Amino acid sequence: MVAALLSRCAFGPTRGPITCAVSGGPDSTALLALAVATGRPVTAIHVDHGHRVGSDTEGASVAASAQVLGAESVSVAIQVPDGPNLEARWRDARRDCLPPGTVWGHTADDQAETVLLALIRGAGVSGLAGIPPTGHPIIALRRSETVALCAALGLAVVTDPSNLDPRFRRNRIRHEVLPLLTDIAQRDVVPLLVRTAGINRELDGWLNDQAGRLELADVSRDAAEVDSTVDAAVLRAAPRPVAVAAVRAWWREITGSVHPPDSAALGRILDVAAQRAVSADVVGGWRVARTGDRLRLIRRDDPPVPVDRSAR
Repeated sequence: MVAALLSRCAFGPTRGPITCAVSGGPDSTALLALAVATGRPVTAIHVDHGHRVGSDTEGASVAASAQVLGAESVSVAIQVPDGPNLEARWRDARRDCLPPGTVWGHTADDQAETVLLALIRGAGVSGLAGIPPTGHPIIALRRSETVALCAALGLAVVTDPSNLDPRFRRNRIRHEVLPLLTDIAQRDVVPLLVRTAGINRELDGWLNDQAGRLELADVSRDAAEVDSTVDAAVLRAAPRPVAVAAVRAWWREITGSVHPPDSAALGRILDVAAQRAVSADVVGGWRVARTGDRLRLIRRDDPPVPVDRSAR
């Protein structure tokens, strides 16, 4: 079973060490077992969110599985207060305390759930591309297969009660929406949603490639001088999907955020580029302003910069 599942995984061709994020559930425990099966040095990192009584004992379960498999283990405790967007804040806090290159135990079922979550948010191509394969070596496996693997290897797994909490949308997608869609379609819809993610990922890659070809920088400036502005005229001339991809990339570069603005915020940036406004609030304390047909992202608390008021 290990050999058959490993043949469908993507741990990469290198022989370096592998660091796995392991919650103790069947998916991440199977990830750990399959990583060890590559023959490479493996470390399991467990992150305790401290969000429920007894969660601190799950690190011991992960450590026990790691010892059985011949891997190293580390446990990290963090505190994430209850409140809005709890799942997202758990995810961000986890990522902040894990080293670069850490791999995750997301499966094809997680991919299907992610696509549906993106769909009900009204996401575009980028959101519907779902979970990227990089950093997710078991993304082609099914959740039923990870459960079966852990059982076959006699590995104890943790049941996280938060995975049943209906206040989290992913849980309702998992336990209500996907079974209903499968019943309506009279077939397993997970592979169909995975295929949708793949199609959108290819399209998103093409859009990003086209956006990268746009001449947004000021070529008249000294190459050694950093220019954080972009050419509004180039954005106006580009097809809107390509312009959106370019603005997303610019946003990540300037703000350092991995999360792009939503479609409404992107629209406000493009409105300024199209000379329908001279400046606008974007999101997260950022504004966009136009000076001499060049756009600049600025923080609200930064000193004001001149804006071009000749065209509205």
